[in-house]
Amino acid sequence: MTNSPFSDLLVIETASVLAGPSVGMFFAELGARVIKLENARTGGDVTRKWKLPQEDATNTVSAYFSSVNHRKEHRFVDLGSTDGHMQLEGLLAEADVLITNHLAEDAGKLGLERERLRSQFPRLLQGHIRGYAHDVGRPAYDVVLQAESGFISMTGTDEDHLAKLPIALIDVIAAHQLKEGLLIALLQRQFTGKGAYVEVSLEAAALTALINQASNYLMTGVVARPIGTLHPNIAPYGELFTCADGEHIVLAVGSNAQFHGLCKVLGLEPILLDPRFTSNPDRVIHRNALADLLQGRIAQQPRTGLLTLLQAEQVPAGAVHRIDQALASKQARSMVREEIIAGVTTKRITGNAFTIESY
Repeated sequence: MTNSPFSDLLVIETASVLAGPSVGMFFAELGARVIKLENARTGGDVTRKWKLPQEDATNTVSAYFSSVNHRKEHRFVDLGSTDGHMQLEGLLAEADVLITNHLAEDAGKLGLERERLRSQFPRLLQGHIRGYAHDVGRPAYDVVLQAESGFISMTGTDEDHLAKLPIALIDVIAAHQLKEGLLIALLQRQFTGKGAYVEVSLEAAALTALINQASNYLMTGVVARPIGTLHPNIAPYGELFTCADGEHIVLAVGSNAQFHGLCKVLGLEPILLDPRFTSNPDRVIHRNALADLLQGRIAQQPRTGLLTLLQAEQVPAGAVHRIDQALASKQARSMVREEIIAGVTTKRITGNAFTIESY
């Protein structure tokens, strides 16, 4: 990766778990040298021990840890010791970016005081993940943030069957926010020669991700409720249907033209004249009746053939895949990255989905 955009960049990562380390991996996969400093007192990043029952308990890495620690140098350091402080100082003297997620009360004992680093290393970009915007001493975990920011109240099938998203989505969103901030700071440094302090809280990142659900409430007073896979503003969008072979599909019909195509494929053109289904707002109001009509026709066709017909009519629809099926696709296989860490062959999906083609 000598011709990569960050081949001359040195990144020091003291962050652990998911959000901060995924930012480190972003830079590492684009060619930066990323040195991950792990807590020697505790055996390293806590996610090394977050293992499935199927994993080897004696290994020093886990699948969870492997997912966001690709292409990094791993060093075990006690940042609370004099020697650890000296190692950190030496690295920061050469570093471009520092990624942290410590609690505010721990900054001093870890040698990570914001103002001291700013004074001593004026070109350094400090990227920090914190939990809450104002309650700086409160530990933050994804499921708690999903609950407090409203996600869990909207996820599930009804108020008695709520659910969390099966990944640490708030961490993922916060990581993307920090990447964007650090990239802007790197661009600014080219002109100013000065470093910057870039901070993202999991709390604020979670709130940004409420997007249309937030506006729905702010503009209409409507409080989102759990509706499973459905979309509160569009129908049929998110409805799941069972095909003749027992396999499932999902529809994402967002326009009248797409709805007309759907009705054509299913032989339901007469319902286009039904005032319950004339426009999207009408379909949202009468979505249950519409779903019943659609299910009757979809149940008569096998999934693969039906999806082929829908695609030909430009109707957004897809198969409901398990993760093993999703990762078997051509695209997914091309995104798998392997690396040996501590003698263990690890795999993950690359953290970077974009491509850049220079003119």
